[in-house]
Amino acid sequence: MNQLNTAAGDPVTRGPMTWGEFKSTLEQNPDLHLQFQYDEGKFVDSSYHITEIKQAPIVSVDCGGVMNSWTEVIVQLWEPSVTEADRSMKVGKALKIVNLVEKTLPLDPDATVKIEFGNSKFDTRQMYPGEFVADGETFTVNLAPDFTQCKALTRNQSCGTSSAEASCCAPAPVKQELELVASEAACCEPGSGCC
Repeated sequence: MNQLNTAAGDPVTRGPMTWGEFKSTLEQNPDLHLQFQYDEGKFVDSSYHITEIKQAPIVSVDCGGVMNSWTEVIVQLWEPSVTEADRSMKVGKALKIVNLVEKTLPLDPDATVKIEFGNSKFDTRQMYPGEFVADGETFTVNLAPDFTQCKALTRNQSCGTSSAEASCCAPAPVKQELELVASEAACCEPGSGCC
């Protein structure tokens, strides 16, 4: 999911990033222009706005009957219909928006961070910050798609049934074919006991 560069320059893949890690990464690059790549070679238009930052506590019950809870911080990006700027906002300006939000809504540093974006050619969706690339005057956040999972299977349990073999996510059981057996009598006769 998320790639950080090690001292040797090799990327290390890890799980979703927390809000605290994301904010700290931004704070290390305040003078660079902040850009988001939502698909290979496709970038959020440089005139984007950060329209809101949402904090969403999630409580769910998975298909195995287990309650789960976590918090997400969602940064929403919007492209105006008319380009307003030649360059994207600097990281420092994005951090000013973050600070303004956090004066009213303290954001959980351990929350999972997501970026929400869509335009006329890309359906709105929430994505994870993936790899970060500092190149010249630009700091690019490459976004990775969100994903679904079966939490019961990740715990080696089943989906609402008594065993993993009967799970909705397990391979379908092999059905036995019924065998037709011919009867000696061509049809059922009265008094034969077949009916």
